Amino acid sequence: MKKQLMATAAALAILTATAARADEISDLKAQSAALKKQNQALEQRLNKLEKQEAAQQQTQQKQAAQLAAAPAPTSFMAADLSSLKGAVPSCALPSLDGPLTFCGITLYGTVDAGLGWVSHGLPENGYNYEGESLVNRNGNHAQWGVAQNNLSQTGLGIKGTEELLPGWSGVFNASTGINPQSGQLANMAGTMTSNNGLPRNAYSFNGDGARAGQAFNDQLYVGISNITFGTLTFGRQRSLGTDTMLAYDPAGGAYSFSYIGYNGTMAGGGDTQDTRWDDALKYRVEYGPVHFAAMYKFADGSGGCYSAAAAAGNAWTSANCTPEAAHNDAYGFNLGGTYNNFSADVVVQHVNQAISVVNPLLGPTTLAKGGASTQNTLNSIDTTAISGANLISPTNTEYGIVTDNTAVMGAVKYVWNEFKFFGGYEYILQHNPANPLGVGATAQGGYLLSGVEDNNLDSPKVVQIFWTGVKYAYDAKTDITLSYYHQLQNTFFQATSFGGGCPVTNYRSSCSGTLDEVSLYADYHFTKRFDVYAGLAYSQVANGLSVAIPHNGAGGVGVPYFYNNNWAPTVGARYTF
Repeated sequence: MKKQLMATAAALAILTATAARADEISDLKAQSAALKKQNQALEQRLNKLEKQEAAQQQTQQKQAAQLAAAPAPTSFMAADLSSLKGAVPSCALPSLDGPLTFCGITLYGTVDAGLGWVSHGLPENGYNYEGESLVNRNGNHAQWGVAQNNLSQTGLGIKGTEELLPGWSGVFNASTGINPQSGQLANMAGTMTSNNGLPRNAYSFNGDGARAGQAFNDQLYVGISNITFGTLTFGRQRSLGTDTMLAYDPAGGAYSFSYIGYNGTMAGGGDTQDTRWDDALKYRVEYGPVHFAAMYKFADGSGGCYSAAAAAGNAWTSANCTPEAAHNDAYGFNLGGTYNNFSADVVVQHVNQAISVVNPLLGPTTLAKGGASTQNTLNSIDTTAISGANLISPTNTEYGIVTDNTAVMGAVKYVWNEFKFFGGYEYILQHNPANPLGVGATAQGGYLLSGVEDNNLDSPKVVQIFWTGVKYAYDAKTDITLSYYHQLQNTFFQATSFGGGCPVTNYRSSCSGTLDEVSLYADYHFTKRFDVYAGLAYSQVANGLSVAIPHNGAGGVGVPYFYNNNWAPTVGARYTF
């Protein structure tokens, strides 16, 4: 009996297990059927989407064909829409680590500021974009202050490239400099006019330069580029000397550590206002390791009203002056190349009617020859004052020395392991202008000249500038730069002009003289965009280059600098994008 019960129980267990498996199989079959239905639905949906996409592509192709066959746009908006055709699909959002470029348009800029001390400085001027690291003719006291634009000019720019045909592109660039200490546009002419008529010991900083408050005081040009034939651009552009300076200056044109970056005499081919040319054509082309550039500036602005009788010592009035046309055209050429780690460039520039502004207009309480109460049109050779009613109001005007300049520059660079070695030389020859400027002539930024010297030179003036330096990459993030700059000028007056040669002391500005600057700084990059730096610059002037006011001392002797040297340690930070 017991055995029968056990056998029955075993049979029941087998039947139960079999029934459970049958139920499981049935459930799996049902699930499989449901999944097949879902797959069929998904396949149908996918097929429908593919058909819709194909239809949409056909529609877009038809629209593109219609646009291509359409006549030229007849309105500004239509032209914009037409220009976007084919470009929109290629637009991509800027990468997190790359330039801010969208649809061929790049936004770029720099903010650079820090803290500095100078041994012989002036109260800061909101128009000043260069700081006060270089020895200044009117600097008279030690001071701490915000040091702006130490390694780079703070500013904003936008540039773009748009393909027109295979291998051909349209290009443009618009950039301007801003002063971080004041928020004002870079305007060296404004530093002069804001000090007009003040006592010399009450001056704030003043200097001369090509950035004169223009909306786009750096560059503003448009042009066309070809991968084989080069690039041709039109507008306000950096001179070829400025391009070469930025490439071959060990300090890269840093205002706080580079004389040739701070003072544009070298880059402008003899005059700092000519570091940028208005109304200019510029052509560049590369062929393998060799590059060539040519540049031409058309004459622009006003030539003012000139009087030969006034220059001879008679009254300078509207009755005896003749309106002059501007003849301030200019041209330049550049040839250079690279071989392995060696680079070299040669630049030739010629500028007619170059204008140099040395000081603000002298006033009733300014130290002046013979107690003169107003600005005199004098030169360093013939000290005859030009009197008479003002042809124009002196308000917001400048006093310019005019010359025709020719310059030849050579520069080299060599890379050896972590070191970059730099060197350069420029020879500048200056003559009195073949075509004089008169009162009312225009300078950079449209500022008018209320005083003009067209015969400043008794004989040709020769300026020579040398520079050398080395940049050492201490590691992947740190650079250390040592630079030296030297400028000298000849004696450019005849001894009979004053009854003798240059004296041992109390030099005239037309006597030979020298300027020297040496600098050392370190630059550490926290990231690709943000770096910090610290350094020291020392500069000094001697003899003819130590004259502050050229022809206002007794007997034509110049008024000297308050101090002939300057120490300038600086620390700061820079952000670029």
